[in-house]
Amino acid sequence: MVVQQTHQSTGRVTRRRVRTRANLLQAAFAVFAAKGFGRVSIEEVCEAAGYSRGAFYSNFDSLDELFFALYRERADLIAEQVADALAGDGPDLDVPTSVDRVTEVLLLDRDWLLVKTDFLVHAARDPAVAQSLLEHRARLRRAIADRLARARGHTALPAVLGDADSAAHAVVAAYDGVTVQLLLDKDADGARGWLKQLLTALLTDGSGHHA
Repeated sequence: MVVQQTHQSTGRVTRRRVRTRANLLQAAFAVFAAKGFGRVSIEEVCEAAGYSRGAFYSNFDSLDELFFALYRERADLIAEQVADALAGDGPDLDVPTSVDRVTEVLLLDRDWLLVKTDFLVHAARDPAVAQSLLEHRARLRRAIADRLARARGHTALPAVLGDADSAAHAVVAAYDGVTVQLLLDKDADGARGWLKQLLTALLTDGSGHHA
């Protein structure tokens, strides 16, 4: 009976800790997006989440660790969503439909782009952080390249792109360019339309029809 109560107590503590960590990450996302990483204190994150500094330090050693955990969580989710969006059955690739799906997944809200840009700036100055970012970008490219590779022989890609890996690099590069514009003009609908045009032009003859 004592053992059972201990397990139940441990389970409650674990669930509470998971919930606390999730709430801290959610609050930090909003604060980082509003003020920018480097301008935010632990106290501000705790206040936004409704927790004490003790709750913060029971989950994270530093604000840097929280920031990186937040980025990895969101980045992994996006990579999974892209993989799911491209995981259609059969070898044929419906380029316009796939472009629509990927565009909807990649272009999230502007707050995410602000946080991601902060992370990119930090990565540019810290090799260890840069490696984390490179790993995410590689995962994203692999999800795209794997789908393009499955379509080889069934759906023609422009010869200038070379292989599926090169085509995936081009897709991610197009996304990077569009998001820079979105950060400045805040026109999400315009950015989504532009990205669809760019990706269609990259992956087809530009007409929106596939071979």
